[in-house]
Amino acid sequence: MRMPALYLSHGAPPLADDPVWPGQLAAWARELPRPRAILMISAHWEEAPLALGATATVPLTYDFWGFPERYYRVRYPAPGAPELAERVRGTLSGGGTPVQDLPDRGLDHGAYVPLAEMYPDADVPVLQMSLPTLDPARLMETGRRLAPLRDEGVLIVGSGFFTHNLAALKHAGAGPPAWSAEFDAWGCEALEARDVDALLDFEHKSPAARLAHPRTEHFAPLFVTMGAAEDELDGGRSIIDGFWMGLAKRSVQFG
Repeated sequence: MRMPALYLSHGAPPLADDPVWPGQLAAWARELPRPRAILMISAHWEEAPLALGATATVPLTYDFWGFPERYYRVRYPAPGAPELAERVRGTLSGGGTPVQDLPDRGLDHGAYVPLAEMYPDADVPVLQMSLPTLDPARLMETGRRLAPLRDEGVLIVGSGFFTHNLAALKHAGAGPPAWSAEFDAWGCEALEARDVDALLDFEHKSPAARLAHPRTEHFAPLFVTMGAAEDELDGGRSIIDGFWMGLAKRSVQFG
């Protein structure tokens, strides 16, 4: 069975304490076909050349600071996915993309925080892949090369945040700030219209782009997902929307 391709907003470690969002992620996973393995592309791992991590079960990467101690005691011992790593390596290297292995690099919070809600038994093999660039067109091409994996039972997940400006949130009032709401509305409309050109050029075409994404790493995983699902963008739909701490948590499924 061909697997969908997802872009999800992953949340910080306290997502687990939210009264609504964990249930939304769990319900989403229940509606998906059971994946043979998961290929996760997180906003929190930029590495060039493109790298593959956690090919075996290794400790998580707690890439956050200043949180209560209990968030650093979370475990997510998902099986490694060495066979998937070999397939990704062959697929990308065959297309001219160099791939390096960093097997001791554990899943970061952009990977394990949502997966702990979607697959809490940690019984699906997970492979994490780095973002080798933030260039949307190059990331979309990487996604195109990964697309055949979907026919092999691999769930491809781009994990970011639909808007992401933590500094600007310090000055936000009640409800989402205007820049977050405006960018979210624009992005939703562009996805529904399948306006790939506008999305690729979102830094110039969208409202409040510099406020919504001062750095673009949290939007970048969307383009890997779009490339992997390029022939099914017509069927894309938002599964989760709304806001969390003022940030748009829009999450999208293709296929």
